[in-house]
Formats: sequence, C-alpha cells, structure tokens
Amino acid sequence: MVGVGKLMKQAAKMQQQLQTLQEEMGQTEIEVSGGGGAVQIKITLQQEIKSISLDPDFLKEDKQLVEETLTEAVREAVSRSKSISEEKMNEITSGFNLPGMF
Repeated sequence: MVGVGKLMKQAAKMQQQLQTLQEEMGQTEIEVSGGGGAVQIKITLQQEIKSISLDPDFLKEDKQLVEETLTEAVREAVSRSKSISEEKMNEITSGFNLPGMF
C-alpha cells in the first residue's frame, strides 16, 4: 500500500498544478464561428465570453434566423471551451490514484 506521505505529496502537487491551470484557463481564449462565419465568439476556457462579432450583412437576415444562429454559436463555443478544459484537467488528474477507490 502506498504511504500516506506519498499520497499527501501527490495531492499537494496536483493542487498546485490545478491552481496554475485554472489561472491559465482564465487567460486562454478560443475563437468559435457559427452561421458560416457570420458569428465570431471569443471565449475563455473558463466559459467567460469575451466578445461576439457579427457580420453586418448577417444582421439583414430575418430576426429569428439571427437569434437561432447566435444561440447555436454560443452553445458551440461553451461546449468547445468545456471540452478543452476537461481535457486539460484530465491530463493533471489522470495520474492521481487513490488505492481502493477505483
């Protein structure tokens, strides 16, 4: 069985890595486009929307189409951001195993 001291060191190291990752994710932005490029969204890996840009010609479209396209683009941006965040978190936590837990 792994010693408690070793587990505590692993937990402390992982906590530090997670804190650093959280800071990085708050600063890392991705850009997602929707509606064939009519909508551009910048979002952090903590799902904070930084900006939304709309093609001026797109605004001439039907109101309902604009709203649906914008909504779908925001959903896609949040989904991608969460997916990337989860991948990065899994990279850190995958090596931490508690004996008898899994």
